[in-house]
Amino acid sequence: MPISGERRIPARLKQVFSLITCVPLSITSLSVHQSTLAQGPRPTVTTNDAALTSLLDEIWDYEISVSPLLATNIGDPRNQDRFADQSIAAIETRSKKRKDFLERLLQCDSSKLSDLALVDRELAKQRLESQLSDFRFRLHQMPLSNRGGFHIEFPELANVMNPTTVEEFEDYIARLKDFPRVVNEHIELMRLGLDSGLTQPAIIMRESESQASAHIVDKAEQSRLWANIPQASIDAVGPEAWKELTPRIKKAIRDEVIPGYRKFAEFLREEYLPGCRGTVGASALEQGRELYVDRVRRFTTLDISPEALHETGIKENDRIRKRMIAIKEELKFDGDLNAFVEYLRTDPKFYAKSGEELLQKTAYVLKLADGGLPNLFGKLPRIPYGIREIPDYVAPQTTSAYYWPPATDGSRGGFYYVNTYNLSSRPLYQVESLSLHEAVPGHHLQLALQAEITNLHPMSRESNVTAFIEGWALYSERLGYELGFYTDPYQEFGRLSMEAWRASRLVVDTGIHWLGWSRKQAIEYLKDHTALSEHNVVAEVDRYIGWPGQALAYKTGELEIVRLREEAEQALGERFDRRDFHDKVLEVGAIPLPLLRSRVADWIQSQ
Repeated sequence: MPISGERRIPARLKQVFSLITCVPLSITSLSVHQSTLAQGPRPTVTTNDAALTSLLDEIWDYEISVSPLLATNIGDPRNQDRFADQSIAAIETRSKKRKDFLERLLQCDSSKLSDLALVDRELAKQRLESQLSDFRFRLHQMPLSNRGGFHIEFPELANVMNPTTVEEFEDYIARLKDFPRVVNEHIELMRLGLDSGLTQPAIIMRESESQASAHIVDKAEQSRLWANIPQASIDAVGPEAWKELTPRIKKAIRDEVIPGYRKFAEFLREEYLPGCRGTVGASALEQGRELYVDRVRRFTTLDISPEALHETGIKENDRIRKRMIAIKEELKFDGDLNAFVEYLRTDPKFYAKSGEELLQKTAYVLKLADGGLPNLFGKLPRIPYGIREIPDYVAPQTTSAYYWPPATDGSRGGFYYVNTYNLSSRPLYQVESLSLHEAVPGHHLQLALQAEITNLHPMSRESNVTAFIEGWALYSERLGYELGFYTDPYQEFGRLSMEAWRASRLVVDTGIHWLGWSRKQAIEYLKDHTALSEHNVVAEVDRYIGWPGQALAYKTGELEIVRLREEAEQALGERFDRRDFHDKVLEVGAIPLPLLRSRVADWIQSQ
């Protein structure tokens, strides 16, 4: 996600890059918040804490050593000239090592750990269990989707590495040369998937060849691996060094990258796409229903049934629809709700006339939001964020927006990526809610604060609990009321449509992967219950098909945070301070919802 968008990453470190995934000006840093973090050092540790920290250090050192791009993200100098080994032997070795780590971790007596050590232990446990679960279900044999994978994310390498020295450019060149190995290893994995029936549905992979072919260019200068090199990086090394580096970068692109993409595009066309399955639901796979139950638990962090989630989505949509009808009536629209939605989808006045207009309106909303943050938070991050357009080679297949997190060492800011492709599907009445979700007070504020945490283990700073991250971002859309947004009824309707979109995900995702819905059935449900354009409806349904369970996290997490706030307000009455509540929720980064509930309950008692 693309993490919301939706990465992605928002944050899949096992793949080549980490995006977050849900929608300018080019690259404009919109705000630099002065941190009021008062986290300080950890309390005096117990013997048990020290033993846990020693084990976590060992786990983290191993993960960094086998994940070069994770090392890049946290500023570790190791293995910056290569990518992770994705051979079958390496994957099996990593799994055995992680199984041993988990067994040792479970031997740590949690009853004797301090409060912060408990958080570290739980996050490490979840991380290891998730990795082992992915291996058990052989998801490494299905490493691509319609909107994610090494072939889509590799062109962003220059932005990820952000080289500023000759040595760092040497590493960049080495990684360009390493690309053919990455291609070969992924082809081997995907051939195993073909043999075992572990493939993506053919219908959602229809554009994958073009995603690869977009990087088969005539000249190195036309490649994203050249064009994406930041001008600041070029300036940093100086004209003489850049003159020497230029032909070597171009040669690596011409001799390694372009042939690598050509080989992968041919593999997709000749072997993979003809072998992709015709079914769309995860339950059609071998162990598919077991896999989906695992994905539900993974992405919601709760022991909850697909049926219960399905019913929750239906009830939420009923509630939201009543408010939508009320807004339609306030606007004195002559027609039913479906006619009103069609009016919103088709009237040109609700759409930007250019990508620049969409970016400018987005930037304005976020500057207004920046100014109101101190009223809602006692602690704000130092790391800034900027806005970028989603690259054209992936824009047609991806969602309206997504967020790319900052480097945890502060060397790179966060970025809110806006989709300016097909402007008739990017309504302006959703700009407020979408921007609050993706940037502040949503993804950027939460993930930048997490990157700046100093009193947890470094591994905990890389936590990517989707239910928390996306639940917080959806809750942040509600905070727009407290920031002075949604005074325009159309913008409020846009927010409700966004919320209905997330409620509908509970219905559609479980429908596809558990209840046997067809793709057409899912598309019709989303069209009937949201104001999304038809283009976005299709893109969203294809996303849910290719990423089972992930879409369940948003509404599940938001509902839990809303419940916790209501409980705190009721228990504390006039003593309730929303700044303190938000600081508590965000205090230790993204954590599983049961742990969040426990921590907030303790905080309420302490008040």
